[in-house]
Amino acid sequence: MDAQNSEFTPVDISEFFSEKEIAESSSIETGIIVFTERQKELVKTLREALSGTWQEELEAFNKRVEDLKKLATAIANFPSLLERATLTGGTRTPSSLIDSLVNSNREGDTTLQLPSKAPLGKGFLVAKLHTFSSIEKISREANLDKNLVAALHDETISMMFLLLAEDVYLNLIRDTSLPMASRRQLAISLLLLWEHRADQNISDISPVLQSVWMARTRLAPAFGTMMGTSELIMFSFQMDEQWSDFIKTQLANQEVSQAMEEFLFGISYEQITKLKNMLRERGIAAIGRDEVSSFLGADVKTNVSEDYRDFFQQYSLRRDNSRARKRLNLPGPHKTLEDFFISFVMEKNREKQQKDGIVHEKNEEIELANA
Repeated sequence: MDAQNSEFTPVDISEFFSEKEIAESSSIETGIIVFTERQKELVKTLREALSGTWQEELEAFNKRVEDLKKLATAIANFPSLLERATLTGGTRTPSSLIDSLVNSNREGDTTLQLPSKAPLGKGFLVAKLHTFSSIEKISREANLDKNLVAALHDETISMMFLLLAEDVYLNLIRDTSLPMASRRQLAISLLLLWEHRADQNISDISPVLQSVWMARTRLAPAFGTMMGTSELIMFSFQMDEQWSDFIKTQLANQEVSQAMEEFLFGISYEQITKLKNMLRERGIAAIGRDEVSSFLGADVKTNVSEDYRDFFQQYSLRRDNSRARKRLNLPGPHKTLEDFFISFVMEKNREKQQKDGIVHEKNEEIELANA
């Protein structure tokens, strides 16, 4: 979709996005955000804490930071996704990119159909994630302030959710059951994520999903029943308002409930169904996690740690399974729990923005009438 030697000219983004879309996108600046303001503060605090005793580790960290900046600069040489670009294959605009995303019906891996900044930026984000994961370990070994260690951990988790968000956005953009306005808004969010490797939507959502994941690792669901799910639901009502609203309004949807079971039990819909049938036939009410492998006749990992890599691996398995079911028109969830939740949150935000816009217009009418 682009070439390194292409020419690109800054243009007024309102030529491609409506005023409403620009307001919802929150930023039209171009270029990767190497560190957010919060991350800059953490890096500064870390450098001060490591100076002296941990000089070797500090030098290695500073070298990695410079490498990240160089990588971001190199990626910035590729055409911005928020500007008109004259490429070897023609002219590309933000509007044409959005159209290609929402109208695509391609199956399988679409990496080669995406603009170069998408995979390049993902590589940058992975390198940045590994950097923060490493300095979190160093900060633990150095017995630094617990709040600093926790903050570094949270930032690492947030980056993992940005990787996840890219998958979710692509999945939802191709979901023709969603309104076109929602899909186009998701496409705008995806362009901004590709351009900046930052996303305020996911920054707000990631703490919620992290809390749900932590709860999932600590619950001991009884396989063959919905025990465990009920515990998570009860826990949900004590959590973020968005998550509790999601549970209250969406769990009655069978597909959402099935996606919840996959998330909670850590095995596929097909394995859950097989296990339930086996237990029903044998007259067994339920079994524990350690018995699942022997019943299914396969080595199944149902216990997962709080490690963010486990979360992403489990998510990617559920994502691949859901996409396969949708492609082959098989029973079971065609979207992941993360798909359903992020779609729910973004649709609620879109509705709120529409209502706020209507209220603003009415207030302007009143002011004009009273002038």
